[in-house]
Amino acid sequence: MKLTVYRLKLPLKHAFTIARNSIETQSSLIVELEHDGVRGYGEVTEDSFYRHSYDSMVESLKRVAPDSLDRYTTQSPAELWPMMREETAGDMFALSALDMAAHDYHGKKLGIAAWRDWGLEWNDVVDSSFTIGIDTPETMIAKLQEEPGWRVYKIKLGTKRDIEIVTELRRHSDSVFRVDANCGWTADEAIDNSRPLADLGVEFIEQPLPIDASREDKQRVQRESVLPIIADEDCQVFDDVQRCRGLYHGVNVKLCKCGGLSPALQMLTDARQLGLKTMIGCMVESSVGISGAAQLLPLLDFADLDGAVLLADEPCVGVSVDKGNVTASRLAGCGGELDRDRLAEFLVSPPVVIG
Repeated sequence: MKLTVYRLKLPLKHAFTIARNSIETQSSLIVELEHDGVRGYGEVTEDSFYRHSYDSMVESLKRVAPDSLDRYTTQSPAELWPMMREETAGDMFALSALDMAAHDYHGKKLGIAAWRDWGLEWNDVVDSSFTIGIDTPETMIAKLQEEPGWRVYKIKLGTKRDIEIVTELRRHSDSVFRVDANCGWTADEAIDNSRPLADLGVEFIEQPLPIDASREDKQRVQRESVLPIIADEDCQVFDDVQRCRGLYHGVNVKLCKCGGLSPALQMLTDARQLGLKTMIGCMVESSVGISGAAQLLPLLDFADLDGAVLLADEPCVGVSVDKGNVTASRLAGCGGELDRDRLAEFLVSPPVVIG
């Protein structure tokens, strides 16, 4: 099994700002697994907040023994995930790209879409939201008007003008709103903000408090907020799902944080059994990553899969996200592919071949 890593720089349509940072381009790592002419693709983005750089993730992937990679030709990604976690030294970001590539390869080898391989049914799956990053109210309105027709908009908050921002946006859209404070509020702010936000047609609040907020504050917000509270930064790995019970009404699972599609499948299943709402989120990323995450749609109550829509250009193709409607992938695997004719335009450095 040959493993190749591509480092891409992906341009955004607009600067994308959340409570803790702002980007105009996205640095992305594409993993390619190839054997006997079958290629599987996975993706993860670099993230300074979580201290995962291109160099650190490549070093983690280099730890995987060639014999271990070869086992993907005969065993399922889920079976091999615990071993790969050990061999990548617990680097969940690197592992998530490898695991997605393995599921893509596995599905292509079998000739079926990943969601079918997992025994899921694509019936009445939820729409994705479109995300509007933090900016002036005027610029945020312009971003909304640039992408009309979405049934759901996710609004990034965490400023001193949050209610004003949502009020102004509501004047220009009747769609469902969801808000994400990215750890930017105190407990009192979350509770106080929930009331006017509910009046403005907001469906839920995502991660209002910092990760290190006290358990008591999180319980109080969950209990006193008028709106449901969804965990994001507080739900990173498998064990976090159980810990979120009683603190949140639902969980947003990110593939890069949990280690890929294999653990995400189990996390979403367990969350449902615990009575928690389920959601998959994304980074600003290419159609490879979005296509992989989209395979989980049959398990979701909410979805945020607009990452590739935020890009100005990319050397990838994948599932269609049309005003939030995600078309079921009929392609084998996860449905994402590299456009090899355009790859050189986006490469930051020569590909790294491992194994």
